[in-house]
Amino acid sequence: MSQRRCPKCGTVYTDTARFCARDGNMLVEVQAKAATPAPPGVGTAARTPTKPKPGLERASSLSGHVLDARYQVQKKLGEGGMSYVYLAREVATGHDVAIKVLAPKLATDRSSVERLRREAGLAMRLAHPNVCRILRLGESEDGLIYLVMPFLKGELLSDREVRGGPMPVAPGIAVLRQVCAGLHHAHELQIVHRDLKPENIMLVTEEPAADRAVVMDFGLAKERRADPAIAKLTATGIILGTPEFMSPEQIRGKQLDARSDIYALGIVAFEMFTGKLPFHGRNAQEMMIARLRGQPLKLRQLRPDLPEGLEKTLGRALESNPEARYTTALEFADALSIFHEGGFLSKIKEKLK
Repeated sequence: MSQRRCPKCGTVYTDTARFCARDGNMLVEVQAKAATPAPPGVGTAARTPTKPKPGLERASSLSGHVLDARYQVQKKLGEGGMSYVYLAREVATGHDVAIKVLAPKLATDRSSVERLRREAGLAMRLAHPNVCRILRLGESEDGLIYLVMPFLKGELLSDREVRGGPMPVAPGIAVLRQVCAGLHHAHELQIVHRDLKPENIMLVTEEPAADRAVVMDFGLAKERRADPAIAKLTATGIILGTPEFMSPEQIRGKQLDARSDIYALGIVAFEMFTGKLPFHGRNAQEMMIARLRGQPLKLRQLRPDLPEGLEKTLGRALESNPEARYTTALEFADALSIFHEGGFLSKIKEKLK
């Protein structure tokens, strides 16, 4: 099991915590001790009444195999509760792609499969340089269900934050404006992301230009004009999102629109510039309650060197009442533009006052 440690107080966490409950610092990954091998038959996944197809049993070990006679799988990139992600090469074109394979325990569950199909259907409609699109949804003869996406070379924003610490204003604003552009494209199609966080933002290295921010994983995405069947599938979205970044209305289980993503991006921005969250709590539940009842920290409480106007801009994105936030992601991007290029424009305006 992976562990995370607070760089300030040294407290070690073995759960999915991302921030220290004592001082709010971002946790860093540490190498966990090797686990003692379990006796045969202990710790294995419980059998379902319906035995999975043979193909499902190899979902976690596809490296070196050819999937569906179309993709030469090279290596595993990662895995989560719902899927395994691989780097593969499309045999026909030679192009590198990323393949997300549905986990066996979910591939036999009708609602999970429907949800993945929904994810593909939404993401296939997205076509923007700051959004990761879905190329196709496939199902192999032996039962593997998978999504094919472009393989993006870069670094997750969450990894960049752990490696480099709080981000300077200029590159931070550039990232935020690009994320706004990608979100605005999705919102124009009536699609809400619902789970925006640093782990879902890829910084693609493109020489000689700067990093390109790409919003990943619209797996919790939902059309605002959803029909009853889709609404039923996403009714549990409140527990599927990431607690640290949920908007107050998502915590309450209310209907979401673009302003919920803007709130989440406000928290992402706060963390990106300070290394901490604007709300504290000893656990996910307390952090959610703090967002419902309390006020966020001020940006300059943690970084006095940042422009006062930037603090106000993020403060509006983090308003508890959606009506008080920016109406669109594009409006949020416009508000951030004044601080582009290291806050040059804001400094000029301050001198002119």
